[in-house]
Amino acid sequence: MPNIKSASKRVKTNERNRQRNVAVRSAVKTSIKKVFEAIKNDEDQDKLKAAVNRAYSIIDKAVTKGVMHKNTAARKKSRLTRHVNKGTTPA
Repeated sequence: MPNIKSASKRVKTNERNRQRNVAVRSAVKTSIKKVFEAIKNDEDQDKLKAAVNRAYSIIDKAVTKGVMHKNTAARKKSRLTRHVNKGTTPA
């Protein structure tokens, strides 16, 4: 437990930010998983495209909020696109 008042405030702030970061990362993982489900279930192109666009949007928002680095987001989007184009899901 911190003795200094500002340090105790930082503990609260850090916990709040940590919870927000966990929620955003979880949303990114869920959106990517939904794209893979659409690929696996042979969804039509419109539904697949909508799922990919949603995933891109969520990944970009994570970068904007500072939860994810821009290169990490680019890598995730690139790998996602590669799987969509091949029509496969990761092993």
